[in-house]
Amino acid sequence: MERRAFFKSSGLALFGAGAVPGWLARAAQGPKARRRVLVTIFQRGAMDGLSAVVPYGDPAYRVLRPTLALDRTLDLDGFLGLHPALAPLKPLWDAKQLAIVEAAGSPDPTRSHFDAQDYMESGTPGLKATRDGWLNRTLERTAQPSPVRAVAVGSDLPRMLRGPQPAVALSSVSDFRLRDAMAAPELEASFAKSSMANLSRETFEAMRILKALPASNTTVAYPATRLGRSLQEIARLIKADVGLELAFADMGGWDTHINQAQRLTQLLGEFGGALAAFWQDLGDRLEDVAVVTMSEFGRTARENGTRGTDHGHANLMFAFGGGIQGGRVHGTWPGLAKEQLYEGRDLAVTTDFRTVLSQLVTGHLGQSAPVFPGFAPQPFSLLRA
Repeated sequence: MERRAFFKSSGLALFGAGAVPGWLARAAQGPKARRRVLVTIFQRGAMDGLSAVVPYGDPAYRVLRPTLALDRTLDLDGFLGLHPALAPLKPLWDAKQLAIVEAAGSPDPTRSHFDAQDYMESGTPGLKATRDGWLNRTLERTAQPSPVRAVAVGSDLPRMLRGPQPAVALSSVSDFRLRDAMAAPELEASFAKSSMANLSRETFEAMRILKALPASNTTVAYPATRLGRSLQEIARLIKADVGLELAFADMGGWDTHINQAQRLTQLLGEFGGALAAFWQDLGDRLEDVAVVTMSEFGRTARENGTRGTDHGHANLMFAFGGGIQGGRVHGTWPGLAKEQLYEGRDLAVTTDFRTVLSQLVTGHLGQSAPVFPGFAPQPFSLLRA
């Protein structure tokens, strides 16, 4: 069987090289150290942040959105309110573990989904030549890294995790295996003699350790959605102490040009339910975990003629975890008056998304090496001292 086809048909993709074989076996036999974990969730399609967290206190809000404006929200601070579909996130806010970063986004003006996502995943807005992703650049070289230190739940490795450091894409922990288990010894012996010996050894060791994990180590009911299943797999890896440091999941469908109200309510319900289940599932392990969400750009402040919104500029980011200064809104609100809007149509960016991510990389993960080349983050207080 052709080697690339073997790895693809095994339900996994392992990229990069250099991870020390035997790490997982030793970790399974000895004491398990709890690691700091950063979970990144990408909302592909450009979520409408002005509906997810409603600026009902801004007098221009209802003028710009005569049919999409919400009459009822879950009040946060007397100016902003959560969309009712995000009610599962309100307990996180009340527990001061959920924070909102308003008017966050990329300084690049593109309204192209493809370009904006690429810039956010590379961490270099406006530069198309960047080859690696910002998450991959956070992976410092260590003597004995875990083969599953960086994991994306899905069939392909996202742009954010691509680069010289090893990272894994898996559809689920259970699928991280050979479909024909009887052939495993023969295939392992064959690969051991090939040019892919180190990579195959790491992969087979990862299979053995992940196969030994309990079928399920949660009693929490996750939504039966792609994001729900992805976060359940990530929680399983975190609690199993297999050396996970970075995790990635995404959710599409946010491009709501037409009849936004009904579609967005469904999307936000799925999104909020998945995040709330993940929060509940981790329990005290949340002290070691930070979760951040991002979307390539926001949507127009004014609704369009088909009761939807078009491609905009600034958006918002959610962050939660044990070390997050939650129960508060971070960033500066730019306003929705015509003279305050970006190009007269969009919410203006007042917080570069790299400022938020930089603080999580340095303050939460303890990474000191530069991750966003040429960028100097502004002072920010997302994390507790």
